Amino acid sequence: MQALLMAALLAVVLLSRIQEPRRFGNGVLLGLTGLCVAVGTVSAVGHFSAPAAGAVTAGVAGAVWLSGIVAAALLVANGVTMVRREGTRPASLLSLLTGAALLGLLGLLLSATYLSVRALRAAAGAAVLLGGYGAFLLLCFLGYTLLYRRLAVRPGADYVVVLGAGLDGCEVPPLLAARLDRALALYRAEEAAGHTPLLLVTGGKGPDESCTEAAAMAAHLLARGCPGERIRREEKATSTTENLAFSRELMEREHPGYHCTVVTSSFHVLRSAIAARRAGVPGQVVGAPTAAYYWPSAVLREVVATALLYPRVNGAAGLLLAAAGAVAGWRW
Repeated sequence: MQALLMAALLAVVLLSRIQEPRRFGNGVLLGLTGLCVAVGTVSAVGHFSAPAAGAVTAGVAGAVWLSGIVAAALLVANGVTMVRREGTRPASLLSLLTGAALLGLLGLLLSATYLSVRALRAAAGAAVLLGGYGAFLLLCFLGYTLLYRRLAVRPGADYVVVLGAGLDGCEVPPLLAARLDRALALYRAEEAAGHTPLLLVTGGKGPDESCTEAAAMAAHLLARGCPGERIRREEKATSTTENLAFSRELMEREHPGYHCTVVTSSFHVLRSAIAARRAGVPGQVVGAPTAAYYWPSAVLREVVATALLYPRVNGAAGLLLAAAGAVAGWRW
């Protein structure tokens, strides 16, 4: 039965990925398949040898504990680096806060194990299941992002769209420069293959910026030899959703039946692909390199933002898991 379930889940993942790869549900199904494989493996071992199954379970539990401690330490260390380099903005504190929360969860679980306090055990049970759900979503996000980024870029794009990011006044920072350089490389590869795409830069003016993101991006491309007549600007967008919606309007108006390639940062690829699907933009999303120190906090932010795209499902799952964990902990 478990083998049939795993095969069915894998078949659904493959079909869904072929039909529309820009769905986070594909990643969740892939994660569920992996979970079924893990449970099925332990179950199969237990069928032949109960002591062996106990040893495997104990080993997995130990690995989870060790992974939690190591992950917490790495997140706290990364959080300190982020604060030093990026300041104390909320986005810069995310890895530090996540690491501290993970340490708190481990401490709560230890306290609940050695103290006979029902309320404490109920809180620990709820926290463990909620934390496990968050870890599951993170692994689904990372796994499917890696798979999605391996898709071959379809040649012959009419537009190469570059999503904006924050400026330093009117200067393009390294994060945005990496996106523009990746887009320019794609543009030149298309030209070398005999195509004539346009570069569309999208982004409005933030409260602490002295020009629009699109204007700064266009200047960056011009300085690197891109012809001005091949650049289009979208200068109203203030979010990823608006970037794609407003860009779609411009492309549909200028080139009905267009196809595009969207460029963003590596950590932002999957959420941008989801947003592109929802906005009706026919195109694949590709990623530009991101500084290693910046990546953990950025990925955590993307996982939270992606989960918030599905508030009903994740809200219901969170409530059910918290309730189940609290009941189990109370009865422990």
